[in-house]
Amino acid sequence: METPSVRLSCKLSVLSLAVHRLCRPTIDDTVPCPALAPFFWRKGGKAQPSTRPFVWFNLHFCFFLTLSFSAAPCLLLGQAPATPPPAWAQPGSATHTQVAPPADFHRPSKNFEAPIGIFDGQSDIGSAVVPGSASFDPSTGQYTINSAGYNVWYMRDEFRYLWKKMSGDVSLAADIAFPDPNGYGDRKAVLIIRQNLEDDSKEAIVALHGAGMIHLAQRPEKGIRVKDMEFRIGGRGRPGGESPDSLVTVTARRIGIEKHGDSFALFVSLEGEPMHQFGPPIQLYIDGPFYVGIGFCSHLPDKSDTAILSNVVLENSAGKVQ
Repeated sequence: METPSVRLSCKLSVLSLAVHRLCRPTIDDTVPCPALAPFFWRKGGKAQPSTRPFVWFNLHFCFFLTLSFSAAPCLLLGQAPATPPPAWAQPGSATHTQVAPPADFHRPSKNFEAPIGIFDGQSDIGSAVVPGSASFDPSTGQYTINSAGYNVWYMRDEFRYLWKKMSGDVSLAADIAFPDPNGYGDRKAVLIIRQNLEDDSKEAIVALHGAGMIHLAQRPEKGIRVKDMEFRIGGRGRPGGESPDSLVTVTARRIGIEKHGDSFALFVSLEGEPMHQFGPPIQLYIDGPFYVGIGFCSHLPDKSDTAILSNVVLENSAGKVQ
């Protein structure tokens, strides 16, 4: 990869060689270049460099600068090596099965306590190798979340999280859209209630996947593998099928999570109808205060993707998911 430092080092190298060529005495000690005549004096009819020690010092110094600038890009690149993610972090495919990370693998989260919209702050939970970002547009009520991350699953998570500290009962809901239709199918926009901001925190999750699956999940204790209940919804005779008998995926427009005591329930609106509970709730005890918020994970360890969450409702009581 060519950088400005590399281009400068090349120019210094050419300059150094050119000056060295011009300034080195010829075999018969004649002046090597008329332009350099003021720097030579004659003795016995022969040209002698009057400042030879000074000239050679500068040549060596120029050569040293050339080497320094040439090495600088390597040193800088060495500080942030482009190391491929480990095999366990790679997403599942026809030729690869994703597995859980090593039990002792963790990265500290990066937290930013600056308000964004209705939230108190945001975090890169688990510090994916590509930093995340988020923005809020007050005119549309849209939160745009960009994040890489191997997964929100197993014993630890990697995702961008916008959060608010709360206690008691909670209702949270959002419309969800994925701008890139070609993103990885298991990418997740999530509504999460977490005990803390560590990558292996106890948590309750509702998520909409890129391929349309919805789930209600929990990590029952810190560092424990996530367990869930999954819902894949489809219908026949709908637009997009090859024939009226084709099963076409139905992707929810809006999802929500309700915390009522130790009970956590998934709410869904498939096609704009009023939000309604979907499936049975789960039971999980979380100490207050805890973190409540929205997030996104590309499910690709070193490639960011984007989710847009809008019309976000967050209430400090149950029964307000809408």
